[in-house]
Amino acid sequence: MKMRPEAMWEAVVRCDGRYDGLFYYAVRTTGIFCRPSCRSKTPRRENVEFFFDREEALRKGYKPCKRCRPDLHTSTYDPNREWIREVKNILAREYDKPWTLQRLSERIGISPHHLQRLFKKETGVSPKRFLERIRVQQAKRLLRSGNQNVTEICYAVGFSDPSRFYKVFREETGFSPSAFRRRKNDECSAE
Repeated sequence: MKMRPEAMWEAVVRCDGRYDGLFYYAVRTTGIFCRPSCRSKTPRRENVEFFFDREEALRKGYKPCKRCRPDLHTSTYDPNREWIREVKNILAREYDKPWTLQRLSERIGISPHHLQRLFKKETGVSPKRFLERIRVQQAKRLLRSGNQNVTEICYAVGFSDPSRFYKVFREETGFSPSAFRRRKNDECSAE
């Protein structure tokens, strides 16, 4: 399917994802090529060259955009989902570290405000609340195994304040950590 350059330019200006995979555009001044849906700053029209496949852009010496990733074979690449997935993985693996929104955003490479907004939009909760839920799950696991006292568990899962630990644990489970442990022990002894 051949498209008129004017129609392709309009798709670039609108960041229209319906054209992703149908054509790519390259910016001569930057040496980068993108998908039509790329949210990068709109280039000047006279600096734009259009291609119908990515290999042609690569042969001409253009590099793929790191934002929209036209080098990937998926028709719709969403960097926001990649960032959110990376944040979730970091928090799941490193739940016991003292994470702040600032540290997390620096690790991912986007602003704290942008990260907070994207994460909440995608998951329905803030990164802090997501992390607290992971910590509570880990605390429940440790409470079931039964070797550490509640305060030790609080610190082992990454909470720095026992009162916050008790509050979040109760919100998530409906029990205090001690009551949760007693309840689990009672269930085990009744079996």
